[in-house]
Amino acid sequence: MSEKRDAYIEKMKLQLDDWNAEIDKFQAGADRAQEAVRVRYQKQMFELKVKHRVLKEKMADMYRAGNEASEEMKNGVDKAWQVLGESIKAARSKFN
Repeated sequence: MSEKRDAYIEKMKLQLDDWNAEIDKFQAGADRAQEAVRVRYQKQMFELKVKHRVLKEKMADMYRAGNEASEEMKNGVDKAWQVLGESIKAARSKFN
């Protein structure tokens, strides 16, 4: 179980790093945008960063729980993962 949990967390960490890099690219684009557009981008960037932080915290909680991590914790991580993934996809379509 521990190897499975560790592999799951490692997979999520890698994806989280990729999403973090993408959020940074969005932020750079938002910083270059004209004022009217920048305000809208900044709001979306804030929301993405909050969702990113929530997922990272849930992953840390799951890691600290060790092998005793419950299915409920995994479901919470999966839900946060899905929410952030969908938000990144939406931002990608708006920022590109």
